[in-house]
Parts: sequence; C-alpha cells; structure tokens
Amino acid sequence: MKTVSRGAVALAMLALFGASARAEDVAAFYRDRQIRLVVGSAAGSGYDIGARLVARYMANYVPGHPAFVIQNQPGAASVAMTNALYNIAPRDGTVIGAAINGMPTAPLLEPEGARFDPTKLNWLGSVNREVQVTYVWHTAPVLKLADLFDRELIVGATAPGTTQVDFPVVARAVLGLKYKVISGYEGTAQIHKAMEMGEVHGVGSTALASLRALAQNWLDEGKVKVIAQWGLRRHKDLPDTPAILDLAKTDADRQALTLMMARLEYGRPFFAPPGVPLDRMAALVKAFDDTMKDPAFIAEAQKLNLEVEPVSGADVAKLVVDVNATAPEVVKRVRDALKGR
Repeated sequence: MKTVSRGAVALAMLALFGASARAEDVAAFYRDRQIRLVVGSAAGSGYDIGARLVARYMANYVPGHPAFVIQNQPGAASVAMTNALYNIAPRDGTVIGAAINGMPTAPLLEPEGARFDPTKLNWLGSVNREVQVTYVWHTAPVLKLADLFDRELIVGATAPGTTQVDFPVVARAVLGLKYKVISGYEGTAQIHKAMEMGEVHGVGSTALASLRALAQNWLDEGKVKVIAQWGLRRHKDLPDTPAILDLAKTDADRQALTLMMARLEYGRPFFAPPGVPLDRMAALVKAFDDTMKDPAFIAEAQKLNLEVEPVSGADVAKLVVDVNATAPEVVKRVRDALKGR
C-alpha cells in the first residue's frame, strides 16, 4: 500500500489554507465596496441591456457581494472608455468595462485614437459570439442584398469604430456594395426612430441579438427585413439569408473581410485594466463564468432576446492576440478602406 508522507500532507494542508485565506482576503476587500461597470455604449442599447443583466447576476458571485454601479460612457466606439480605464481607472478590481466588439482592433486599425494595448487588458470573457445583420425598413429601396450592387442604401450609425460604420464602409470599398453611412446617432434606438421617420433606410450592421432585444415586434410585424448577415459563420436562425463573406471574389478580399469580422467571435467582451491583483482578477473571472452558467440569468436573457454563447476570458485573450498579429498588408488595405468613412 502506498503511503503519503507527513510532509506531503502538511504541504497540501498549507496550500488549502492558503487558498482559503486568499479567498477570504478577496471577500474582505469587496465587502461593503462597489464595482463600477463602465459600458462603452449608450443607455438603452443592446450592449447596455446585456451589460446591466450581467452586472445584476454577477454581484451574486463576486466574493463579498459588492454592489454593481453602471456608468455609460458612449462615444468613439468604446475607445474613449477603454482609454480611461487603461490609463486612469483604479487597478484594484473595483472597475471593469463592457466594450463593443470593435474595441480590441482599434489600436490596429485606428492607432491615432487608441491609447491602450488590448493584449495587456485582463479579459473576463464574453457573453456570446455574434452574427450581425443588415436590416432595412419595409419601404426601403433595397430589399435584397443583390440590389446593393446597383442601388444606394442609406444606413444610420453611431460612430466610426462600430460595426454600424466600419462594416458597410469596408464592404463598399472591397465588394462595391452601395452603402451610404450616416453616422452621429447616439445609439441604435435613435437610429430606429430615424428609420420610422424616413431619415435612413436601415442599419448596415448590428447584432441580430440587439435587433431582437430592441425591436422583436418589428420583425414579427414585418416592419423590417433582414437582407444580409455578417460573420465568420452563419447564424442558425438565418440559413437562407445571404452572407457578406460569400461575396468575396479573391483571397485578398476574403482576408480583408475576415479581419473586420473577426471581432464578432468575441462578441460582447468584459475586461479589467492591467495590474489588478491576481487573486481579485481570478475571482472576477470565476464570477463571470458562474454568471454565464446561472439558469436564472440564462432564462432572463432569453426573455430579453439576448443570446448567451459564452467565450472564456482565456479564449478572448487568445483571439485578441491572434487578430493583432494580422499581416501588415491586410491591415493596410482595411485601414485605407476605413478612410472613406
């Protein structure tokens, strides 16, 4: 019979007590404190709705059960918010960010505005992988993707750096699709009002989950029509909706579009600044993971038409590193296309 030395038992007990002490230290730190969740998009947007839902449940899983306080900081496609968290915010685990999916590629594609290194952020994870869609008002002059080669479609958008601006602009440059982007709207809800008033025809690219969360009734009543989908994979609910990526005629076209759409694989990412103590960061990551598995969270997300297909913090971090290693010539082509915004 194999025996275990007293020394090994002692070491195991020390490790156990050490882990317990660290957990208690984390709980003691967060007890009676607040965690500020900064959302890099407008209040009432699809990202905002999802972030608030995550915060409500995540508070149950962070040791010490701190209260979550939501702050919206829209503008510059979450770059301004990330700049602030990266350079100014406390690095003690009391501030986390919820960014739009274009934020991690901002230093690559818009280096003049981004003052952060996405590979050094602490990634908690993402609520889902996304498929985005072009959708139009039922009276729009373009009601199918093929028409976009010959007819102009006026689409509303928030700001450069978002998929609402960047995706149609790159598709116009790479594929010749006649998107005309009108940016400057505060959020998707405001674009929807503009659609009803006839100011714009539709939205060039936004998450299907956001459309469902904000305007499922429009889909049910046939007021809007989804004419295209964006992503590296098709959405299971859109088997017959044409994919933008399928329009690529050359490898170079496909590489450029893939660089733009890779951000959809980390969907709705949450992060903390660099330098957060490892034990607190581990607690936040675990709390996020536990939230994603919470049956009540999943059920409420379904009621809000928010898709939950979690991506771990480690997987988001790897995707960010991989995307930021894209060949320079591909990056240049996309940057040149984005100059037409």
